[in-house]
Amino acid sequence: MTHELAFEDFSPGKIFDLGSLTLERDELLAFAREFDPQPFHLDEEAGRASILGGLAASGWQTAGLTQRLITRALLARSTCEGSPGITSLKWMRPVLAGDTLSARMTVLAARPLRSRPGYGMVTMLVETFNGAGELVMQYENPALFARRVEARP
Repeated sequence: MTHELAFEDFSPGKIFDLGSLTLERDELLAFAREFDPQPFHLDEEAGRASILGGLAASGWQTAGLTQRLITRALLARSTCEGSPGITSLKWMRPVLAGDTLSARMTVLAARPLRSRPGYGMVTMLVETFNGAGELVMQYENPALFARRVEARP
């Protein structure tokens, strides 16, 4: 399998458009029932009465949907071999049933690994927006990418 994107393609400041998707009501409810059964995730009236202002997705669902976008647009066609974790994660606004989410990834830093010359660590900022262009979530994390075969020792 060939990968279009390797460590060398992630220079600081580079921005990747990750596409968009719409969160359907049924998908929101199914996730909430199984993973985060709080009233404002399960009931429209409870959501409207809450600070969230409507039937709102779990933040974890927003994170999962963003992962779907980054995987489709970037990770599945790259040499990514995982991540040691998330440095920071912030939910800024509620995601409501029917919202269309879009995301982008900005490379913050990229450094070859001395301990593993065939790899590099890329620090990325991933931002997710609702249909009105408002930032709803962001996270920062490092990820391990293999270098191109020519760059390996």
